[in-house]
Formats: sequence, C-alpha cells, structure tokens
Amino acid sequence: MRYLETMRLLLSLIAAATCATAAELPPWEPGMLDIHQISTGQGNSAFFIFPDGTTMLLDAGDRGLPSLVGARPNDSRTPGEWITRYIKRMLPAGSPQEIDFFVLTHFHDDHWGHLGPETKTAASGAYKLSGVTEVGDSLPFHLVLDRGWPDYQYPYPTAQQGPLQRPLYLNYRAFLKWQAEHHGTKVERFRAGRKDQIVLRRDRTGFPDFEVRNIAVNGEIWTGVGDATKSHFPPVESLPREDLPTENMCCIGFRLRYGKFDYFSGGDIPGTPPAGFPAWHDVETPVAKVVGPVEVLLLDHHGNMDSQNAFFLSTLRPRVEIISVWSRDHPGQAVLDRLLSQRVYPGPRDIFATQMSTANREVIGPRLMDQLKSTEGHVVVRVGLGGANFHVYILDDLTESYAVTAVHGPYDCK
Repeated sequence: MRYLETMRLLLSLIAAATCATAAELPPWEPGMLDIHQISTGQGNSAFFIFPDGTTMLLDAGDRGLPSLVGARPNDSRTPGEWITRYIKRMLPAGSPQEIDFFVLTHFHDDHWGHLGPETKTAASGAYKLSGVTEVGDSLPFHLVLDRGWPDYQYPYPTAQQGPLQRPLYLNYRAFLKWQAEHHGTKVERFRAGRKDQIVLRRDRTGFPDFEVRNIAVNGEIWTGVGDATKSHFPPVESLPREDLPTENMCCIGFRLRYGKFDYFSGGDIPGTPPAGFPAWHDVETPVAKVVGPVEVLLLDHHGNMDSQNAFFLSTLRPRVEIISVWSRDHPGQAVLDRLLSQRVYPGPRDIFATQMSTANREVIGPRLMDQLKSTEGHVVVRVGLGGANFHVYILDDLTESYAVTAVHGPYDCK
C-alpha cells in the first residue's frame, strides 16, 4: 500500500513539475477525456473532448451585465467571443473548426445569452450574436440538443402562454434555421433515458466503456431500467400557474461515464423547494436515485441555496465538486457547509470554483473558504486512458496564456 501511495504521489509531482515548466496544459491525446469548465465571469459554459476526439459544448452564457468578479480575461470581448477563442485553442490538432454536440441545459441568460442595444448582428444578418448564437456562428454545431424543440411550449399548457414570441427565442430560432440551411446543423429535443443521442462520432467501437446517459429533462426522469422514464411532474394542465414547473426544474441533466469515471451535470435543477411549495419541486432527489455515485459533480444551480440537498450529495458522494460561479450569492453558505460535511457523506472531497466574488467570500467566511482548493480560474478535469484516474488542472483566466496555476491528483476512480 505504501508503495502504491508513493508512486501516486511521485506521478502527481511529475505532472505538476511538467506543467510548471511548460506553463500550459499538455495537449489532449486520443484516449483522454477532457472537461473544461470555462470561466468568463458571465455565465456557465463547459467544453468536452471525448476519448475519440468528439467534441461537446454545454451552455454558452452571457448575462449582458457588468460582472461582479470582472470579465474574464477582460471586457474587450464578449463572453461568446472568449468561449470561442478558448475552444479553438483547446481543440485537438487537426480537428475541424466545429463542435459535434451543443447541449443547452435551459433558457436562462447565464446559460444561453441575452439581447441588448449593444448586441451585434451576425455577418449574415440573420440573427444577433450573444452566447450560444455567437459561439455557433464561429464554430458551427453538428447537433443541437435542447429541452424545447420543436414547439418550445412546455410547461405552458396553451400557446398564448408560451415563449415563441419573445425576442430571445425568436433570435435563437432564426439562428437554428440559418445554421440548418447553411451548415447542415440538426436540432433535436433532448430525450431522457436515452444513451444514443450523445455518442462518439469518430471511433465508437474503440471505446466501448464510454457512455452519455440522458437523465432528466422537463421533469421526465430515467428510471434506471433500459431507456424507460417516468414523469416526476403532475400534468401541467392540472396545476395553477404559480405551481407550474420553473425553467430551472425543467433543466437537462446527464451522466457521463468512461470506464470507472462518472460525471454528472444537472443544469440548474433545485433540490430544496421554497417553503409552502409542492414536494415534487425537488428534482435532485429522484435524479440522485438513478445517477448514483460519481467522481465529479458540476454543482446544480451554481450552488444556489435551493440546491445540493443532503440526500443528493450523500447519494452521489463526489470526490471532486466544481462550482461554475460569479455571483454574490453563489454558492450559498449552507450549501457549502453541506458540501464539506462529513456527516452528509464521509471521505475526502476537493472543491474548485471558477470565480468567487469578494462579497460571497466575506459572507461565507474563512472557516469554509479556506477549505476550497481553488477559487478562481478555468477548471479542467482530465481523465486518463480507460477512465481509471484523473487530474484537475487550474488555468489562469486573466490572460489567454491559460497557464497552469495548480495541478491536483491523481484521483483514483471507484
């Protein structure tokens, strides 16, 4: 046992020394799985490189408001532009300048963009550029998956209450139409229970132990048996408007599995309903029952006070927790307390945040803050060949050098 621990420590030190010398993330190689949590100070965005080189982008937020933590790297470009430049830098050598899968968890500005007087128009003139549309304008998407295609009416029971006439939706639809006509982009509704929507596109047979399982969308949750699902929400027609599922409750959630490595993203799903609201407004609990233990968790709802309930955390038991954060109230102090609690689930855990605001640091206080491994920078999870172990790299988000500022691991996958 001591020999194995010594060897693991030695390998970790070698990796750290190599990065310190190179001052940059070593290039992705076939067989690796990379998950880049991109820090812009304006919203959520994660870029994935699967073991065969297939690429996926999860969200591309742009709130269009001054950032409490400062725009990252700076405010000379929009978040969509910074995300695009980051991806182009990290794409495997020789890869086409496009993205295989774009997954939009839900329709909030910090996940898909905004429209304002300053929003630029695409060269085609067909749509405005912000967040999703700005990244996709430069890096065309092969397949877009969202929760609403093709009618975008759920959870509203009548067309009059639906979103189709809102400017941001109209712009998104114009973008999808133009991209379909000029780049062959396909669009599908994300289907809970499926494992054949997000797949390896270059060498599926070479990595048979890789899988992306669709867990939840619009309250439809995988049962854990085959592709079967069950509706967690009552029929919307039976509900008063104030009890309708919220946008966050309808989020897309998925589990990525590579060998022994498991990762979960649930978008902004809540786990602690406000006082007086129905118990089924808790989406985390039924989701946790089918996800099971994971190595890495991207915190639901940026660690907001309504997320990461005790059952959810004790079931997933993540070794590494990543917070996509920039707000003064994310993560909540009580949430961070649960994340770190040995009573919720025993064992070590490391927490990495993309950008903690000064206001939130002061509220949370040193007792909890000092236990975080990182509080600023891009967070990169790199899983080794076969999914047996992984490292976490922190990259500088104040320049486009993307210099490695810290290396954590290796972590063994269970």
